[in-house]
Amino acid sequence: MPEYSGRAAILDRVKAPLSIEEIAVLPPGPGEVQVRYVASGVCHSDLHVITGDMRHDLPVVLGHEGAGVVEAVGPGVTTCAVGDHVLTSYIPSCGTCHYCSIGRPNLCALRDRPRHLMLDGTSRIRRRDGSAVNHFLQVSSFSTRAVLLQEGVIPIRKDAPLDVICLVSCGVTAGMGAVLNRAKVKPGSTVVVFGCGGVGLNVIQAAELAGAGRIIAVDRLPYKLGLAEEFGATHQVNASTEDPVRRVSEITGGFGADYAFEAIGAPRVIETMLDCLHRGGEAYVIGVSPHGSKITIDPSLLVQERVLSGSSFGGSRQRVDLPMIVDLFMGGKVKLRELVSRRLGLDDINHAFDLLDRGEVARSVLVYS
Repeated sequence: MPEYSGRAAILDRVKAPLSIEEIAVLPPGPGEVQVRYVASGVCHSDLHVITGDMRHDLPVVLGHEGAGVVEAVGPGVTTCAVGDHVLTSYIPSCGTCHYCSIGRPNLCALRDRPRHLMLDGTSRIRRRDGSAVNHFLQVSSFSTRAVLLQEGVIPIRKDAPLDVICLVSCGVTAGMGAVLNRAKVKPGSTVVVFGCGGVGLNVIQAAELAGAGRIIAVDRLPYKLGLAEEFGATHQVNASTEDPVRRVSEITGGFGADYAFEAIGAPRVIETMLDCLHRGGEAYVIGVSPHGSKITIDPSLLVQERVLSGSSFGGSRQRVDLPMIVDLFMGGKVKLRELVSRRLGLDDINHAFDLLDRGEVARSVLVYS
C-alpha cells in the first residue's frame, strides 16, 4: 500500500523550536482512520510538552485540537466513512470498558494504553529518512494528515467551518463540560473562574448558559479580562493588582462563591480558589499542572464540605457532546469565532506558541491549505 505524504511540526528536544518537515504517513491499519487536517487549535497542553512540564517521548508531532476530513479507513472501521467531516477526541472512547459502560467515556480504559503509539505499539509517522516519529495522544494535529484510532474520531455536520469548530476538540468542551457536566452549575449561583484563556472563556460562557447570577473572572491580563466580559463575566478581578479572595468576598457580601474553576494549572491558584468558596461550595481543577506539582490545603475546609474535584475533557460523552456543541454554535447559541485571536499557517507554529506563552491570544488556529 502507498504511503501518504504530508507536512508536520516535529519537536525533537524540550525548550527547542519545532521543525517543519515533510513526512510520510503510513496507511491506516485495522480500526484506524486517516484524516486530512484542515485546522488545529494551539493549546497550553502542547506548550507543556515543549517546556518539559509534561513528559513525553520524543520526537513527537504535537497537536490535539484538530478538525478535518476522513481520507481513508482501515479494516473494521465502523464509526466513520471516507468524506466525513470530523473532530478529534484526544481521549478515545471504546464503548465497552467499565467507564464507557457506566456513562463516563471520558475516563475510558484506552487512556491507560501508551498514547504516543497506535494500539499495535507502532507509529504511523515517518521522517524522510524512514525514522519513526511519536504521535501525541494518538491525534497529532500539527500535521496536514495523520492516522488516528477510530475511537478518537468524531463525525460532525459538514456545513460547520472546520477552522472554527476545531476548538471544540479540546478547549471548548473542556471548559463548557466542566460547568454543565461536572459541576452542574445551578441558576442564580455565583461562579469564579481563574484564568481567562481558551478554556476559561468557555467556563464563563457555559456558566452564563446555565443561568449563573454572578460570574467573576480572575486573570492578570487586562486583555483577557476584556474577553471575559465579552463572554459573559459580570465582574472582573485583576489578580496582578487585587487579592482575588478579598474581592470575591466583597462581591458576594462576605458570603463566598458557590463554584470555582481553575483553568491555568497553577498549584497556588488551586489552593486560592478553595478560599473563595462558602461552606459547601465546589471547586474544579481543569488546568494541567507541571509534572510533579503538589498542593497544600487546610483539611478543615473539606470538613466544612467544600468540595475539591477535577474535570477531564469536561466530563463529556464525546460522541454526543462534541456534535451538540457544534450544533449550538451553528444555531448562534455558543461563541466560537470570538475565541480565534489569530489564524496562522503551519510554518508560523513557533510564533503561535510565543503568542500563547505571552498570553496575547485566547486561541490561535493553524489553518492548512
